[in-house]
Amino acid sequence: MYTVAQLIGGVWGAGGDGGEMVVHDPADGTAVARVPVASADEVAKAVEAARGAAAEWAATAPAERAAALHRAADAIEAAAEELAVATTAEMGKPLDDARGGVAAGIGTLRQYAELAPVRGGRTLHGDHAALDFMTPEPRGLVAAITPWNDPVAVSCGLLGAALVTGNVVLHKPSERAPATGWLLARAFDSALPAGVLSLLTGGGEVGAALAGQDVDVVAHVGSTATGRSIAEAAARTGAKVLLENGGSDPLVVDADVDPVWAAGQAALGCFANAGQICVAVERIYVHRDVAEDFVDALVARAGALTMGAGRDPGTQLGPLVDRRHRDHVHGQVTAAVAQGARIRAGGALPDGPGAFYPATVVEGCRHEMALVREETFGPVAPVVVVDSFTEGLRCAADSPYGLAATVLTGSMSHAQRAWRELPVGTVKVNSVFGGAPGGAAQPRRGSGQGFGYGPELLDEFSAVKAVHLEAPGGGHW
Repeated sequence: MYTVAQLIGGVWGAGGDGGEMVVHDPADGTAVARVPVASADEVAKAVEAARGAAAEWAATAPAERAAALHRAADAIEAAAEELAVATTAEMGKPLDDARGGVAAGIGTLRQYAELAPVRGGRTLHGDHAALDFMTPEPRGLVAAITPWNDPVAVSCGLLGAALVTGNVVLHKPSERAPATGWLLARAFDSALPAGVLSLLTGGGEVGAALAGQDVDVVAHVGSTATGRSIAEAAARTGAKVLLENGGSDPLVVDADVDPVWAAGQAALGCFANAGQICVAVERIYVHRDVAEDFVDALVARAGALTMGAGRDPGTQLGPLVDRRHRDHVHGQVTAAVAQGARIRAGGALPDGPGAFYPATVVEGCRHEMALVREETFGPVAPVVVVDSFTEGLRCAADSPYGLAATVLTGSMSHAQRAWRELPVGTVKVNSVFGGAPGGAAQPRRGSGQGFGYGPELLDEFSAVKAVHLEAPGGGHW
């Protein structure tokens, strides 16, 4: 059992007047963490305390801030196994996947520590007797509201970029992964001056209270509905908003690819982390010429996955984060069946404890079904058969979301059409996951706004100031 504490104004154990919540292991329902709930007054006091630490941290030399980030990465590396075990206990992902998320977070921190000190502004060419330049400055206070599905990797991205650019941070981790957030905050705090990082815990009401405070940036990774509420609150306070929100990412399977290979890509995209990945494949448009073989191979892949507790060796498919979320996933599947779709694999609620849901393949889907149109965030592969690549591309583009998309094709002209025509932040050709280090994209529509990850995230947490220096009296310096 983890006993989580808050960090406010450099003091651990502060607050908690809002009560207490308990987090349960989604594999068996046992209690794994006791967590204080911040009151609205405590949130306001945390913001006030952070504001007091902002000026000194902003004035710290970039190289010193980078060194602190390297120390934080060292501390997280030392606590890597503890962080991975906590993640698995709280949200259920297989332990090896959780370890991978911690490693990714450490790598991101080191990348930002190297990039930040070499960033600069630019000199402008004006009057010869004057000096004109543009320089980046910290924005001030950053409220970071992070998700449960990959809590270390995502949090390291937001916290690392905000801190190394000279901002102070108030971190509110998901109420479904607060112990992971607490362990992470302990590692960061050991490397930072007191007051530069605060940790506030609790449910959505705490996140809403924080987003409504007088902060300079609100960065949120999570659902579209929550992102829109945050944007509304920021519109009243004037805070900048960075959002990576929901998605219903498509996979288009062209007629000229090996259907068995394509099914392997689809299975990875749909079933990794039980489908609980921001850029998971949520809907599949497969060309009629290869549809039958593709679905047969995908069904075989789904049936071969080992379902079990994330802590158990050999587990490939852990539980969903909780039963409430499982009800949402199963509800979308049963609604599609009621509308004429057919379950080829999975689709049934398992007996026993926990929030398990099997890898599920649903064929005979139509583009207008909620299972296809809306975000499911579970291990479900809805398959829509199309008669041409053009039809698949058109359906893939027709969405209220715009996070990412994947196309499997042997045609370079089709690949070119895909990246040009799909209105999403990231287009992947012939691989559902992957990409060069440092890649950054801007989600579209209901999936959010602003750069997430990459060097561009450092710019998002900075404000640019233009400076004009001229000697008094029109003379020279």
